[in-house]
Amino acid sequence: MSHLGLEVMLKQLEGDDNSNKALTSSLNKEIIAAQIAETELLLTFKDNTKIKLFDAGQSCCEHRYMTTNDNLQHFIGSTLIDVEILNAPNIVDSLGEHEVQFLNIKTSKGVITIETHNEHNGYYGGFVIRAETV
Repeated sequence: MSHLGLEVMLKQLEGDDNSNKALTSSLNKEIIAAQIAETELLLTFKDNTKIKLFDAGQSCCEHRYMTTNDNLQHFIGSTLIDVEILNAPNIVDSLGEHEVQFLNIKTSKGVITIETHNEHNGYYGGFVIRAETV
């Protein structure tokens, strides 16, 4: 396991009531759009509210991004049920550390699995997944 970066440690210590409020207010809403834009997942709901999920642990010397193999269009019309974060095995990388964490978006049509990636030199590890309304 790599070292946690300073940003990650500070943000883990401070907690985040705003993320909890954003997630709670989005539960049981119908998803009408879903997209990944490099570092965030954006969900739009039928009532025209939006929520973005992102990794707020960015430090200076790392590259963070999100990917998925799931067809996001399949989940249009589903209801957001829950969000879960799971640790994943690191990816072997000869140039440094490549950490991965799963962000599972549970819906009425199944689970959207997002991979959150953090590539770094070994001193900036960890994740701080946050949610905010947009």
